[in-house]
Amino acid sequence: MQFNVHALDAQQQVIALSLDAASEADARGMAEQRGLIVFSVEGKRGLPRLRRAGGFKTVLFTVELLSLLEAGLNLVEALQTLAEKDVAGEQVLGGLVAAIHRGEPFSRAVAAFPEHFSPLYVATIKASERTGNVKEALSRYIAYQEELERVKKKVISASIYPAILVIVGALVLGFLIFYVVPRFAQVYDDMAHSLPLFSQLLLGFGSFVGKHALVLFSVFILGTGACAWGLSRPQVRAALMQRVWRLPAIGERMKTYQLARLYRTAGMLMRAGIPAVRALEMVEGLLASHLRPHLARARSLIEEGHAMSAALGAAGLATPVAARMLLVGERSGDMGAMLGQIARFHDDEVARFVDWFTRAFEPVLMAVLGVAIGFVVVLMYMPIFELAGNIK
Repeated sequence: MQFNVHALDAQQQVIALSLDAASEADARGMAEQRGLIVFSVEGKRGLPRLRRAGGFKTVLFTVELLSLLEAGLNLVEALQTLAEKDVAGEQVLGGLVAAIHRGEPFSRAVAAFPEHFSPLYVATIKASERTGNVKEALSRYIAYQEELERVKKKVISASIYPAILVIVGALVLGFLIFYVVPRFAQVYDDMAHSLPLFSQLLLGFGSFVGKHALVLFSVFILGTGACAWGLSRPQVRAALMQRVWRLPAIGERMKTYQLARLYRTAGMLMRAGIPAVRALEMVEGLLASHLRPHLARARSLIEEGHAMSAALGAAGLATPVAARMLLVGERSGDMGAMLGQIARFHDDEVARFVDWFTRAFEPVLMAVLGVAIGFVVVLMYMPIFELAGNIK
């Protein structure tokens, strides 16, 4: 029977072998006779296992690792168990096990995979190694991700229905203008001069579309490609976001959302024991580009001896509610927990605004689409109405 064996060689490198043996114990013994340190043996039965879609999932790994640690396994045993069950992440998990066998701390092991573990994750693990409480750090990171996902799901769920309305409305309008109107234009070709003005304009456009359909389709494809290319450029996206930020109500809520991310992440890092200045430096990448100079100013003020509440307020990174709650946190000495409460308050505020905006925007959007489609239909049938009136 074939067995897949994952082990460490003399150079402490992870290797994979395929061995023929009567049992799992025999396969393990054959590998150990070669001087290898075996950490997983898996038999090949039936069809090969399919890899999980999406590759290595950091949050799922963290949840499973925390469950195994709370069940009483040590860190190496937990990682080996996950490596045996997770085919998609075997390279990452094998690398983590190999690094720990070499005597490296867990924080350095995860730092070797920056594509899967963010600097925030690494900093959280590193801070927990000072106290030896890795489980607390993992649970804190899971709670952090759950809060982010909660707000993200609310925003996405609120935008699904308006997006469907826009897509369906655009498809209906496109069908009318680019397919139906050109055919009506052919029917009304002989009576074009007796039509109402707006009907003439619409049917003239339809006639033009019918005669130059290929050219217009090519222009549409090129325009779509140009828009996609432009949106892929960071400079274009930044310019568009700057314009959105200038909108009175929406820009204010976007800033509140950004500040909530800042407070939550900085609070998690400070609860892990990271100093305030270092925590604010690590979360700089989470903010929009035009807010980062404000954060740099806040760090400079803190380094000069100013209180965190005063520094964030002077830099324009504290709402009135946040400024008062920061003062309470400074008096209580638990600034990390207070930052988390501020973030939760602002997340709820953003969620309420999104809910109110979608409830108000959906009927307006439906009315606009209905009027646009009805206007096109009326203009197409206006000559028929006039013809019926003349017959009478």
